[in-house]
Amino acid sequence: MAAEASGKRGKMNEPVPMTPGGAQKLREELSRLKEERPRISRAIGTAREHGDLKENAEYHAAKEQQGLVEARIKDIEDKLARAEVIDPTKLSGDKVRFGATVLLTNLDTNEREHVSNRGRRRSGLKNGTISVSAPLSRALIGNPRAMK
Repeated sequence: MAAEASGKRGKMNEPVPMTPGGAQKLREELSRLKEERPRISRAIGTAREHGDLKENAEYHAAKEQQGLVEARIKDIEDKLARAEVIDPTKLSGDKVRFGATVLLTNLDTNEREHVSNRGRRRSGLKNGTISVSAPLSRALIGNPRAMK
């Protein structure tokens, strides 16, 4: 059994399913974050010039921002390295898979709603998506499609 990572990350070497658009957004964010590095470095250097680092709020803010940016860069690089890019338009329509859009019916109220199962970052019922790791999505995957 694969070792579990702490928190929301799931299994350490588990593939990360994403759409081509999701992968492109991650690459763009990664590029933007890498472009921020020199600006943050300059801010740290400027703050150092102000003297005592113990009570230098600008220095501590810049260092905190640097840590957050570096952590996000590592997270994105990890996801892209494990990415399993799936184009939903090229999947057969016989079973629910990552990226599929299905029609859900509330049996109590007879309300219907179309939802797509997507990656964790892009999920939210407000925009008609559920996380591929959500229990509902996991229950749907592999079942006959609810709609075409």
